[in-house]
Amino acid sequence: MTNRKLYPWLLVAMLCIVGCLNYLDRMMIVTMRSSIVDEIPMSDAQFGLLTSVFLWVYGFTSPVAGYIADRFNRSKVIIASLFIWSLVTWLTSKATNFEQLLAARALMGISEAFYIPAAMALIMDWHSERTKSTAVGIHVAGVTVGQSLGFLGAWIAESHSWHYAFAIFGLIGVCYAFVLLFFLKDRGLLLDTESVYSCDKSKEVNFLEALRSLFSNKAFLLVVAIWGLAGAVSWMVNGWLPTYYKEEFNLSQTEAGLYSTAYFFPAVLFGVILGGALADHWSKTQSKARMWVPAIGFLIAVPGIFIASYTTILWATVAGFLIYAVTRPFIDANMMPILGMIADKRYLATGYGILNLFSCIIGGVGIYVAGILRDEQVKLTLVFQVAALTMVICAVLLFRLKTHSR
Repeated sequence: MTNRKLYPWLLVAMLCIVGCLNYLDRMMIVTMRSSIVDEIPMSDAQFGLLTSVFLWVYGFTSPVAGYIADRFNRSKVIIASLFIWSLVTWLTSKATNFEQLLAARALMGISEAFYIPAAMALIMDWHSERTKSTAVGIHVAGVTVGQSLGFLGAWIAESHSWHYAFAIFGLIGVCYAFVLLFFLKDRGLLLDTESVYSCDKSKEVNFLEALRSLFSNKAFLLVVAIWGLAGAVSWMVNGWLPTYYKEEFNLSQTEAGLYSTAYFFPAVLFGVILGGALADHWSKTQSKARMWVPAIGFLIAVPGIFIASYTTILWATVAGFLIYAVTRPFIDANMMPILGMIADKRYLATGYGILNLFSCIIGGVGIYVAGILRDEQVKLTLVFQVAALTMVICAVLLFRLKTHSR
């Protein structure tokens, strides 16, 4: 019994490390822009395309990746994903031109797409209504640690080379995949006070039926819009924040990396755990708490973005982005629990994969358009202000969301 109670949290701890590597490997490229461009000349639009292509490929792969996680052993999907994307990360260190970098980013998008839907669904399998938002929030916090360590890419690129950074973290991920073979496992039957359902659905899940079930659900369509817009906001801010600090305040690449990751993402870490804990606590008395907590978070984040993008004072910009960093992630801790409230539980990973699809497509477009605008001498200040207004739309949609648990 003790092991049964402890393992759900041990599982979250193990997945935190995987999530950390997942985002570190994908995000560190934006912090080492100068080192890469010095060696491989490219325009701002091309550099933005490196992230956009990753997102588009990642997004289009996600629904199928989610279906695989619903139909087969989730833990094996997670381990295979970690091993392959880590191998691709190592291969990225061998790139010598823009085309090879672009191909590596596309391969990373395919391999990483299989992780998040499977991991989120596995956490939902092991956790009850009392702890699911907190558990998801802690896992996203692990992801945030990976983002906050992104400055290591800039530091290693300046002290050694950007090739060295990709090689190191790729090999770490390959080794950890072998460790997980012995400890990560699925749960055959989930029991809690709210529901009883089998997590072994290999004979029940059909991809076309999953799509029909999800897209015939009006609440799911609304959630798709919310998650897509939230993804656009996140990638527009995260993807260009190092460049913004570097150019607006004349910082070095390492200093800009520190301000945009080492200071920024610990606040995100705190915020995502806070958002999950608040939702779990409030949901005891308010059935819509998991929707209202992130809606309130968006509305608090809006003035933070406006402050950060209007001021020319460094500490005020940092403070504004920290407000955004604490409250915007409330949605990340609660999206999978929200999905569990509105969709058939057999299709949780598939549904999350579809959400990732729309989030990445819209986010990728946002980053690429921002790069084009920069080439046309449009300031990032305007991009950030559009992101703030988008969060207002997300909040309104969350307040209008109606759940129909099935």
